[in-house]
Amino acid sequence: MAGMAAERDDEVVLQALRARLPDRALVTDPDVVAGLSHDDAEWAAVGRPLAVVRARSTADVAAVVQVAVEHGVPVVPRGAGTGLSGGANAVDGGLVLDLSGMDAITRIDPLERLAVVGPGVVNDHLRAAVAAHGLWYPPDPASSPWSTIGGNIATNAGGVCCVKYGVTGDYVLGLEVVTGTGEVVRLGRSTAKGVAGYDLTSLVVGSEGTLAVVTEAILRLRPLPAPARTVAGYFDSVVAAGEATRRVWEAGLVPAALELVDRHCLAAVDAWKNMGLSLEAEVVLLARVDDPGAAGDETAVRVRDCFTAAGATWADVSADADEAEALFAARRLAYPALERLGPVLTEDVCVPIAAVPEMLARIEATGRRHGTTIANIAHIGDGNLHPLLVVDSSDEGARQRAELAFDDIISDALALGGTVTGEHGVGLLKRDGLAREQSPALLAMQRAVKAALDPHGVLNPGKVLPPE
Repeated sequence: MAGMAAERDDEVVLQALRARLPDRALVTDPDVVAGLSHDDAEWAAVGRPLAVVRARSTADVAAVVQVAVEHGVPVVPRGAGTGLSGGANAVDGGLVLDLSGMDAITRIDPLERLAVVGPGVVNDHLRAAVAAHGLWYPPDPASSPWSTIGGNIATNAGGVCCVKYGVTGDYVLGLEVVTGTGEVVRLGRSTAKGVAGYDLTSLVVGSEGTLAVVTEAILRLRPLPAPARTVAGYFDSVVAAGEATRRVWEAGLVPAALELVDRHCLAAVDAWKNMGLSLEAEVVLLARVDDPGAAGDETAVRVRDCFTAAGATWADVSADADEAEALFAARRLAYPALERLGPVLTEDVCVPIAAVPEMLARIEATGRRHGTTIANIAHIGDGNLHPLLVVDSSDEGARQRAELAFDDIISDALALGGTVTGEHGVGLLKRDGLAREQSPALLAMQRAVKAALDPHGVLNPGKVLPPE
């Protein structure tokens, strides 16, 4: 396709798009295009696209893909651009397909417990809308105030509550998509059960826009959970916090959330938001327990006891809802707070629960070995760790050291039976890691799927799968 792009007449492409799209859908202003050409991934390559298309309907999306096929133009779908792996980064000479304007919630059905939404609906907006009906959409990535459902589906995003309630893919019943040939297809179902044919819905979830462009989603909902109790514990090390996590699981307890935040993160949040959360502890563990009634009270106490048994310097069940919410808010704010200190390279490895303490110890050793500051936040309850490599912009060698540390963390995760990404996706940054994690035969199977659904290679080329 690179040869096709080199030979084509860009003005012919733009004219074809103008002829098939509504007024003002096509954007060529260089500043606007540049601002929509990348996500939040540090150091992931960014191309210079030909234009941005602000889609407002499925017909717009289909028209863009059809023009792309006709002229050999790459198409990179994007939502809010909150991704951290470069999955929404533009390709030279291609089109950025901005889906954030497709933000209608077209149906909330309390009886069937489902919602039908456009890909541009913001996660928290959906959660607020369904809460008015006594319902809940559980997937809640830290970016939920800004990230879109389409982007969440593209990476199969998780979040704070996924320990107990699962990830985005567990709530996607059906999809409307535009394929790599520009055809509009409906996948999945709107019934509670259904096993007709291959599960192509699950195939598209997590495919990062490389197999199809999502234009509508049918999402499963749950009843609102009971009011939660928060258990907080302070620890002198991330390893001790990892041991507490293992004890919680060994005790057969399943909190709704189990999160780790270290002092680097809390200090950064305090410096930014003046929340007064810097504590006399190196690490804070936060558990949320939403079992109803006496059972929930007992579970919260048992979680606290696991923290204490693992060496917590302090642990208790919070009786102050505002205090508990502030601690979880600090967890969500940790990444943007650290970004204020310098570029942040974000890891997203996931390891078995039993390996969490060892993995955290290895992360600390990696930081020391490479002279790199590594802050830690984690969905630690399911082994999904997010080491944040903070780079001093004034230090010329800091970036190279951080990249070496990033690679070592991937190696350690794989050595401990883990995976290179738990929820952020492969994008550009993890392609080499994917090649190390998966066999050549498995990668070949995925390339065959890509070729079948995107035979012209126009959908988000160069992402996810490593070069052959």
